[in-house]
Amino acid sequence: MTDTTTTPGTPHTPGAPHTPGTPHTPGTRRTSARPTTTAAPRTTARARVVSLGRAELTLLVRNKAALTYALLLPGSLTLSMTTFTSDIDLDKAGLSLATLVLPGSLGLALILAVYMNLVGVYVIRREELVLKRLRAGELTDPEILAGAALPAVLMGLVQCVLMVAAVGPSLDAPMPKAPHLAVLGVAAGLALMVALAAATAVYTKTAESAQLTPMPVMLVSMLASGLFVPLDVMPDRVAAVCAWAPMTPVIDLLRAGWTGGMGAGEVLKALATAAAWTALAGWTVRRRFPWEPRR
Repeated sequence: MTDTTTTPGTPHTPGAPHTPGTPHTPGTRRTSARPTTTAAPRTTARARVVSLGRAELTLLVRNKAALTYALLLPGSLTLSMTTFTSDIDLDKAGLSLATLVLPGSLGLALILAVYMNLVGVYVIRREELVLKRLRAGELTDPEILAGAALPAVLMGLVQCVLMVAAVGPSLDAPMPKAPHLAVLGVAAGLALMVALAAATAVYTKTAESAQLTPMPVMLVSMLASGLFVPLDVMPDRVAAVCAWAPMTPVIDLLRAGWTGGMGAGEVLKALATAAAWTALAGWTVRRRFPWEPRR
């Protein structure tokens, strides 16, 4: 026969062993200590893009060659194009030298400061495995591309302001008759140049070839988009083809900002054409962009 005893004043459940020497207070339960973990706060997409853009801007400022190239080349090319356009019959196009060259200089700034510069940024960061490491973190693919493009977009905006401040007074340019169209042109051009830069990086294998692969888009934009040669002075068939070039709607919007000669239907057509090219470039990036070096 087993004798079961309990300490006076201590409740005892029948059938449950009692461990001697372990104090127990009536009405209380023993709780095991569990380690508490505090989850790190999640950052917003805007904060992540700005943080990555700040890092890219630091690298851009340290790269004196790229910074000088992007800031000085558009101005020097604009001066050379001014002498070239003196032989064009501007009266046929309803333009003056100022309303031809000034919008063209803005388009040139977008091409050189944003597109040409950004192709190299995407390719170099991919070759250095930076993009691959960023994908292992919290950043999404669009955020990585947007963050890397942020300094180039900022530089493009600064360059446009400098062009208006420098080229406008030197050519005695009139005040914009429809400034909202010029703003739309700059916004559409920035989005298009970023998308085309990422799409061009798809077909660029090395950092060295990044100096060559953007040339076709650059030449087509300079020669066939009305940058410094208006479509109105081109043969009709040539002008009809050039009207569908990627930068043509952007230049049309920029030029209409000073001349004001663009109806609502033409504005919608220009925006739709620019959006179609941007969407096509974005689709190419989403389907084929390589995030690792192409060996």
